[in-house]
Amino acid sequence: MKKILLACSSGMSTSLLVTKMEEYAKSIGEDAKIWAVGQDQAKKEMENADVVLIGPQMSFLKGEFQKEAQKYNINVDVIDMMAYGMADGKKAYEQANKLIGDK
Repeated sequence: MKKILLACSSGMSTSLLVTKMEEYAKSIGEDAKIWAVGQDQAKKEMENADVVLIGPQMSFLKGEFQKEAQKYNINVDVIDMMAYGMADGKKAYEQANKLIGDK
């Protein structure tokens, strides 16, 4: 099971994207746990994830998150802005998959 953590300012704006990503994973027969938290909770949740995607509005925190993620040997990236804005679950899920593969 793939474990994908999304982090955004409050944890609310990514909830639609989580749903779309879950729908896409299910449509291709993959088992994935995808959840969203606010930036304050993200560092605590990293140990339970295979990858962390952060909302574009938090791109300035990428370096800080990457430093924390190194402890767990996981990748961090900013969610593609178009995928985020369009709630494109397929594109965001594929982005997460690529990062998991690059571990």
